[in-house]
Amino acid sequence: MSGFRIPIDALTSRMNISGRFDGLRNQSITTRFANLRPISEFFDFKRVSKPANFSEVQSRVNYNLSYFSSNYAVVFVMLSIYSLLTNLLLLFVIFFVIGGMYGIGKLQGADLEIGSLRATTSQLYTCLLCIAIPLGFWASPFATVLWLIGASGVTILGHAAFMDKPIESAFSEEAV
Repeated sequence: MSGFRIPIDALTSRMNISGRFDGLRNQSITTRFANLRPISEFFDFKRVSKPANFSEVQSRVNYNLSYFSSNYAVVFVMLSIYSLLTNLLLLFVIFFVIGGMYGIGKLQGADLEIGSLRATTSQLYTCLLCIAIPLGFWASPFATVLWLIGASGVTILGHAAFMDKPIESAFSEEAV
């Protein structure tokens, strides 16, 4: 019995997702958020409607993902902050690791001496690793990342699918 395969390329090629994020690596943060749309335009309830068929969903998603891309990045950042604030143990582990790396780095390769106790930087990194890994697994980062992917996908793709394109774009698509 052969295994069941999902043709990922066939699904992603219809949505034109493959090349959508290629230019993001070369942009600075200021240019990334330069085309931030006003909140009144982002939440324009007059333009919310149910798409008639899947080709209209594709058309809306393709248009809205590029038109509201900065707004969707802000939504993703807000959901990321929310997920960290609701998982305080994960937030503590992140600050603990960053603080530990910063503190060990401040030693500049010298040994840490507290009274008669002497620890090398290698021992300090090992101790940080031995504490952070069990705490990190206990903080369930995988569940948080999966929740973030799901919540972002539902929110962003839902908005993109139900937000109708403006009237001006409909006239620009017609061949004259």
